[in-house]
Amino acid sequence: MARPQPPPWVHAAFLLCFLSLGGAIEIPMDLSQPPTITKQSVKDHIVDPRDNILIECEAKGNPAPSFHWTRNSRFFNVAKDPRVSMRRRSGTLVIDFRSGGRPEEYEGEYQCFARNKFGTALSNRIRLQVSKSPLWPKENLDPVVVQEGAPLTLQCNPPPGLPSPVIFWMSSAMEPITQDKRVSQGHNGDLYFSNVMVQDMQTDYSCNARFHFTHTIQQKNPFTLKVLTNHPYNDSSLRNHPDMYSARGVAERTPTFMYPLGTASSQMVLRGMDLLLECIASGVPTPDIAWYKKGGDLPSHKAKFENFNKALRITNVSEEDSGEYFCLASNKMGSIRHTISVRVKAAPYWLDEPKNLILAPGEDGRLVCRANGNPKPTVQWMVNGEPLQSAPPNPNREVAGDTIIFRDTQISSRAVYQCNTSNEHGYLLANAFVSVLDVPPRMLSPRNQLIRVILYNRTRLDCPFFGSPIPTLRWFKNGQGSNLDGGNYHVYENGSLEIKMIRKEDQGIYTCVATNILGKAENQVRLEVKDPTRIYRMPEDQVVKRGTTVQLECRVKHDPSLKLTVSWMKDDEPLYIGNRMKKEDDSLTIFGVAERDQGSYTCVASTELDQDLAKAYLTVLGRPDRPRDLELTDLAERSVRLTWIPGDDNNSPITDYVVQFEEDQFQPGVWHDHSKFPGSVNSAVLQLSPYVNYQFRVIAVNEVGSSHPSLPSERYRTSGAPPESNPGDVKGEGTRKNNMEITWTPMNATSAFGPNLRYIVKWRRRETRESWNNVTVWGSRYVVGPTPVYVPYEIRVQAENDFGKGPEPETVIGYSGEDYPRAAPTDVKVRVLNSTAISLQWNRVYSDTVQGQLREYRAYYWRESSLLKSLWVSQKRQQAGFPGDRLRGVVSRLFPYSNYKLEMVVVNGRGDGPRSETKEFTTPEGVPSAPRRFRVRQPSLQTISLEWDHPEHPNGILTGYSLRYLAFNGTKLGKQIVENFSPNQTKFTVQRADPVSRYRFTLSARTQVGSGEAVTEESPASPNEAYTNNQTDIATQGWFIGLMCAIALLVLILLIVCFIKRSRGGKYPVREKKDVPLGPEDPKEEDGSFDYSDEDNKPLQGSQTSLDGTIKQQESDDSLVDYGEGGEGQFNEDGSFIGQYTVKKDKEETEGNESSEATSPVNAIYSLA
Repeated sequence: MARPQPPPWVHAAFLLCFLSLGGAIEIPMDLSQPPTITKQSVKDHIVDPRDNILIECEAKGNPAPSFHWTRNSRFFNVAKDPRVSMRRRSGTLVIDFRSGGRPEEYEGEYQCFARNKFGTALSNRIRLQVSKSPLWPKENLDPVVVQEGAPLTLQCNPPPGLPSPVIFWMSSAMEPITQDKRVSQGHNGDLYFSNVMVQDMQTDYSCNARFHFTHTIQQKNPFTLKVLTNHPYNDSSLRNHPDMYSARGVAERTPTFMYPLGTASSQMVLRGMDLLLECIASGVPTPDIAWYKKGGDLPSHKAKFENFNKALRITNVSEEDSGEYFCLASNKMGSIRHTISVRVKAAPYWLDEPKNLILAPGEDGRLVCRANGNPKPTVQWMVNGEPLQSAPPNPNREVAGDTIIFRDTQISSRAVYQCNTSNEHGYLLANAFVSVLDVPPRMLSPRNQLIRVILYNRTRLDCPFFGSPIPTLRWFKNGQGSNLDGGNYHVYENGSLEIKMIRKEDQGIYTCVATNILGKAENQVRLEVKDPTRIYRMPEDQVVKRGTTVQLECRVKHDPSLKLTVSWMKDDEPLYIGNRMKKEDDSLTIFGVAERDQGSYTCVASTELDQDLAKAYLTVLGRPDRPRDLELTDLAERSVRLTWIPGDDNNSPITDYVVQFEEDQFQPGVWHDHSKFPGSVNSAVLQLSPYVNYQFRVIAVNEVGSSHPSLPSERYRTSGAPPESNPGDVKGEGTRKNNMEITWTPMNATSAFGPNLRYIVKWRRRETRESWNNVTVWGSRYVVGPTPVYVPYEIRVQAENDFGKGPEPETVIGYSGEDYPRAAPTDVKVRVLNSTAISLQWNRVYSDTVQGQLREYRAYYWRESSLLKSLWVSQKRQQAGFPGDRLRGVVSRLFPYSNYKLEMVVVNGRGDGPRSETKEFTTPEGVPSAPRRFRVRQPSLQTISLEWDHPEHPNGILTGYSLRYLAFNGTKLGKQIVENFSPNQTKFTVQRADPVSRYRFTLSARTQVGSGEAVTEESPASPNEAYTNNQTDIATQGWFIGLMCAIALLVLILLIVCFIKRSRGGKYPVREKKDVPLGPEDPKEEDGSFDYSDEDNKPLQGSQTSLDGTIKQQESDDSLVDYGEGGEGQFNEDGSFIGQYTVKKDKEETEGNESSEATSPVNAIYSLA
C-alpha cells in the first residue's frame, strides 16, 4: 500500500491572465505596441515533398503588423510567384504544388519580418530542406566465405537521406535477425559478428532502411554466408556441449576491437545532446564489454547501457561530462581496452534573455542580452531589423557590450531591438521592444472572483494589472488593516500574493490596489477554504490465486460542499470496469481474478479542487507457463540428458517438474509419467529402457497447479535387448468345469526391450509331476482343456522378443474349473436368541463333495406368517452367508412374533449346492414400532386434537399407548404429563392451559415386552396468537370504533332507502295460506302484477313454499336465482314468502295490489340489487 505524491494543485480560477512571478508585464492589446513574434517554424525545417510547403510566422501588435520575407538574405517577392501565397492577417507562407513545380526549387534560408509603425520584429532564420529518400544502388553480392570462429562485418552503407533513415537487418523472408552479444548491429548500421558459427548459415542477411517522411522501406540485396567448419551442423551433442568452441575445433583467442579501431579515439558532443559511445569487439569466446570513466564514476542518473553493453548513452550532456571514457572487452583468454576522449562544446544558450521594456516618458531602463557557449558567442544588436550601427543616432540610448541603456526616454524612442548571439555551433535571436506610454492603472482580470482553496495548501492570489509608469500593488484583507506582506504572506514583484499555508482564518475578501502617479485601480477576490480530500482507508497489497475474488478498499473523507468522484487506475492508466468487476463508493471488487489483473491499482478520490491517491499492488498467483526449448544431449544407450528453459512461474515458485514420455509402438499418442524433479533444476539425466522410440515433454508444477505441457522434444530410439522381466499377475482359473484359463498382465513398451514381444506359457498338474506343456502366445490369455474338476496346476509365463528370452519365470499355482457342490450341511440346529436373532450350528461337508473352493455356508430363510392372525406378511426369501469353513453363525434382523422357515447350502465358485432339510422356528414377542401418521391439530384456541394410526409392525399383542406431553414458551418448559390409553384408542383431545404456549407430544405403543419406538410432534404456532394477545384492547381502539360507526350508518341509510321505495307503491300479490289460485280472469296484465305459480304445479291450500325457496320454472325466463342470493328467501311467521323482484332484461317494475307483511331489513337490501 502506498500513497503516491499527488501533482501540484492547479486552481484554474486563480489565473485568467497568468504572469510569471518575476516576468515582465504584458501590454493590453487595446493599447498601442510594437510587433511581437508569437509563432514561427523551427530553424531546420524539413518538409515532405508530396505535401504543400508551410513556413509559419505569426505576430501580434497594435496596429496589426504587416509581413514580408527574405530568402537567402534577399527580399522574397511573394506576389510574383503564383505558387506562393501568404495567409490573411498572418505572415505564414503557403507554397502550393497542386499545379506542378518542384519543391527542391524553394530550398533556402527564410526570414520573416513583422512591422507596424512602432517597429519591426524578426523571426529566426529558417532553413528549408526537402526530405529525400534515394534508392539503393543496384549491386550483386557474392557469398561471403568465412571460417567458423572468425569475426565478420556486413556493411550496410545506406543511401544518404534527409533525415537519416532508420536501419534494421532482416532476412529476405522478412524475418528479423536475432541479435545478442555475439551478433549485433552497430550505430552506423553495420552488422557485426564477434565470431561466426556454423548455424549463421541458416539465413541470409539484408539491410533495410526506413525513411521517415515517405514511410517507405528500401531493402539491400541480401548477403549469404558460407561457413567453413570442421564438424557437421547436425551434431547435436557438440552443439550443446558446455565448451562449445573447443568441442567444435574452433581456436580460442583474445578480444580485438572491430569498432572503433585501435586503442584510442576522440569524440565531440554539443551540450544538451545525447552522447553515444560504442565498442564492438571480436574474440572466442564472445567477449563481455564493461564501461568506465577515468577519474570518476559514470553519471548513473543519466547513463544507460545499450546493445548488450556495447554502447553507452549519456543523455542531456553538460560540461562536467567531458573527460576520458574507456571500454574493456574481456573473455577467458584475456582483455583489451579502448579509450575515448570526450569534448563537450556548446551552441549559444541564454543566461539573460532580453525582455520587453515598458517605460513612461522621462523614465530610464535597460535591455540586457547575455549568453554563453563554447566557444564564447559574439553579440550583435539590431533595431527594427537593421544593424544598430547603421540606425539613426539616439542621444538617449547607450550601448555597453551586451547591454543597451535608455535615459530620459521619450515617445520617439519606441522600437523593436534584436539581439543575435552566435558561435560556430549555432545562434540565438531574441526580439525585445521598448514602448513609451502614459497609462493610469487598470485591472486585467474579472472583478470579484470567487476562489476556493484547500486547507493547508500553498496558494497564490493573482491580480493582473497594467499601468505606465508601472504601478505599485498592495493587498488588504476584509477592507481593513495594513498592507499584507511578511509572515504567512508574500507579495511578488508582479503583484501576486502568496499565502504559504492556508488556514481556516484566512477565509475572507482580499483587495488588491494598484497605484501610480496617474491614479489607482482595485479589485477584490473572495477566498473560501475547503477541507482536503483524504483517503483514510487505503487499498492494501494483496497476493491472491487465480480464479478467486479480491476486494480493494478505498474509503474517503472530503468537504461536503464539494462533489466527490472516486475512480480507479491500473498501472497508471484508467481502469475499464468490465463485467468481472464491481465498483462501489468505497471499494473495487474483482471476481474470478486472472493473470491479466495483476498490477498496481490506484484509487483516485478527487473533487474540483483537489485529489488524493492511494496505490496497492495486486499479485496474482497463477499456474506456471509451460517450459520451452527442450533439448536432448549426452545421448547414451540407456540414458539421455534432457534440458529445458523454465517458463514464467507467475509469482508462485515452481516446486516440481514432471517429465513425461510417449512411444509410438505400443501406445502411440499416450503420455506416461517418467520421473519427477525439484523446481530448482532445468536439466536432468533420464534412465531409459531398450528399444523404445522416446519423445519427452515437461510439465511445471507450483502451488496453484500444473502448467500446460511443453512442446515435445525430438525423438530418440534406444537399441534393443532381451526382456529383463516377465509379465505379472499370472493366474490360472477355470471358466468352465473342464478347463483352466491362464491370464497375465501384458508388458508395456518400456519393458518389451525389443520387437515381436511374445509369451511362452507352460503348465502341468501339480500332483503328478508330469512333463511341462508349453505354447507361445502373442496375447494375454490361454485356455487349457479338457481338465479334471478343480485340480491344481503349476503355471509359468516367460517373456521373449527377437533379442532373446526373459529371465526364468516364477511358478504360480492355478486351478481348473469348479462344479456345483454335491452335499448339503447336515444336523442343522436352530436356537432362538431373542425376538430378532437366532443362532445356527451344523456339521461340515466332506471336502471332495465341495468340487471347488469352499466360499461359504449360506442360510436361506423366510417369514412364513405372523402370530397376529390378521397381519399380512411378505414371504420374500432372504439369505445370510458365513464365509469359510465355519460350523456356526447368527442370523439377525428378524421380525418378532413370527413363524420362520430356514434351509442351508454349501457355496463354491460355481454356485450353490443342494439344500438341507427345512427347519422351522418362531420368534418371541418384541416391542412395537412407532405409531404411524401421528397428527397434531389445533381446531380452536382452547383445544388441541391428536390422532394416530396403529404401528406398522406391532411385533406382538398391543397392550396400549403412552403419551407424554408438556407446554413450552420459548425456553420456558412446563410440567410433563403422562397419559396411558387402551390399544384401540387412536384419538385424544388436550385442553390448553393458555392460548399462547405450544405443546410437545411424545407417543409410543406398548406390548407385554415394553414400550416401542416413540414419535414426537409439536403443536403448530397459532396464526391468531397476535390477535389473542391484543383482543382485549381492540374495542378501545379508535379505528375500530370508527369502523363500527361507519357500518351502522350504512345500514341506517339502506333502511331509509328501503322505506322510501315501499312508500312509492311497490306492491306484489303474495297468497295467504287460504288463498285460491288466481283464475284466468285475474287482471294481471292490467295491474302489472306477476304470478310466480304455474298451472301444473300449484301449491295446495295451506301448503308452504319449500325451505330452499326454489320454484320449478316452466314458462317464465326468470328464476329466483336471478333475484336473490343463491336462491335463499325470507319467510314470515306463517311461512309465506316475502320478497321483491325485478324482471330480467330491464322490465318495468310492476306494482302489486297488497303486501302481507312489512319489509325486513334484509329484504330492503335485496330491493336495491
